[in-house]
Amino acid sequence: MSRTTFDLMRVWAALTGLALAGGFFVCLYMGIKVADQLPMLIAGIGGFELVLYAQDLWLKRRRQNG
Repeated sequence: MSRTTFDLMRVWAALTGLALAGGFFVCLYMGIKVADQLPMLIAGIGGFELVLYAQDLWLKRRRQNG
């Protein structure tokens, strides 16, 4: 199955969000101060993924119900 550019962008966004969140929690655990914008960046990427996931669910439901 071939992947579109948009699908690949979603994969990279998910991987980037996971890496940023992991780094944030490691810094938090070790007591290292992080930039104030980092949690907002992680939330923005997470929100992007949640919206696309909800859109996928809605489109699948729409296709099944005609």
